[in-house]
Amino acid sequence: MKFNNNDDKKEEELSSARNIIGKGTIVNGDLETFGNIRIEGKMIGNLKTKSKLIIGHSSEIGGNVVAQNADVEGTINGNIEVSEILCLKTTAVINGDISTNKLIVESGAVFNGGCKMGVSMKEIKIGETQRQEAVILKAQS
Repeated sequence: MKFNNNDDKKEEELSSARNIIGKGTIVNGDLETFGNIRIEGKMIGNLKTKSKLIIGHSSEIGGNVVAQNADVEGTINGNIEVSEILCLKTTAVINGDISTNKLIVESGAVFNGGCKMGVSMKEIKIGETQRQEAVILKAQS
């Protein structure tokens, strides 16, 4: 029996992609990516990546965040789940609960909420919400 690894190769290629939301940019809506992402602007919505997330010092996120690894210098108004390492830099402000395997907090960083560490998290799935909505829409037709 022969197995096809094309899906694994596609996901690997996508996870090496780099995305940037620049300073002065405002995004309204949820964002999902396989690749690394850097936010320097403002985002109102949930953010999910299977790779690394960097929240710049001038950025603001109004929604929940899910990532493999994250460095936060800006503000997140929502819960954050990081499956590996979350680093809160000196200018970071988190208003929400944190769930991560490992947490690094630099002097000056602030978070208001609960914190769970060392929790084994489920796999980060990209596109599941869209697939579920498509199935629901198709069933309603």
